[in-house]
Amino acid sequence: MKKRILVILGILLLLIGLVFGILWYLVRSYGNTPMSGEGKTVAVLIPKGAGPQTICKLLEEHRVISNQKSFYRYIRYYHRAAGKLKAGELAFRNNMTPEAVLDVLLHGTPIVHPITIPEGLRIDEIAEMYADAGLADRKEFEKKARDPKFAESLGLPGNSLEGFLYPETYNFRKQTPVEKILKTMLAGYREIFTAKFSKRAEELGMSELEVVTLASIVEKETGAARERPLIAGVFHNRLRNNWRLDTDPTVIYAVLLARGHFGGNLTREDLRMDHPYNTYKHKGLPPGPICNPGKDAIQAVLYPEKTRNMFFVSKNDGTHHFCPTLSCHNRAVLRYQGRGNP
Repeated sequence: MKKRILVILGILLLLIGLVFGILWYLVRSYGNTPMSGEGKTVAVLIPKGAGPQTICKLLEEHRVISNQKSFYRYIRYYHRAAGKLKAGELAFRNNMTPEAVLDVLLHGTPIVHPITIPEGLRIDEIAEMYADAGLADRKEFEKKARDPKFAESLGLPGNSLEGFLYPETYNFRKQTPVEKILKTMLAGYREIFTAKFSKRAEELGMSELEVVTLASIVEKETGAARERPLIAGVFHNRLRNNWRLDTDPTVIYAVLLARGHFGGNLTREDLRMDHPYNTYKHKGLPPGPICNPGKDAIQAVLYPEKTRNMFFVSKNDGTHHFCPTLSCHNRAVLRYQGRGNP
């Protein structure tokens, strides 16, 4: 009887071992069988806090895996890795094995997206660029960048981050918090506004905010790099002589703040608008920057070209004609713009 029991137990153990062997083979075969794609790279955004079943569903929708239920069982019961999966935007190929897909979920580095912010953009324009790149919500970006309390917490002299979002190429992952993006851009500004620049501002009798404000105007007035120090020199002359700056970009900014949009052409009504940023109505600098200037514009304000010129007018080729007197300026206006100076 004992012998028979031992034989039966041996057969059962053999059958159990055979079943486990078959299951092990099937699981290993599943894990090492690639999808039938052509090797195309597929980016999948794994939301923060997403559970393993949600992740498996996303992978099936992007055709990284063939069956979400099979992959879920594979990562949960075979690898016991369901609670270890990464969030973020991850890169897969559509011909990977389930084992390789799991390796990306466990050890992959989220995709980094480069974004280049040109000189002279306003907060709203920068917000739109980040939104178009899928890196930030436009409204959230703009709201945070204009938050006076946030600006104060960063030690900024103004009541927003306008002027201090340094134009540069940055690399961000999707789902990067807006606050981190803004702090990174501010860090770019602080790298260039060194102690040397601060000392030079003191020599000129200007605050940091005044320097950046004037630099933002210089940035908007010309796209010709060689003209920046000369245009800065003209504005320094006007400020020194207690003249109005009379610069169109400040009026455009005033219109945007007052009405939320700008039609593309300044009108007489715009120029007459009583707004703190309208430098045709108010002497001195406006309350703050009108855009985010680059290093060259800031440097031009700190080291302006010495000049007798008080006026400049566009030559319609990206450069300007400069004049020391109003009569000279009126002639230049007639020549290049076809109208007299009002």
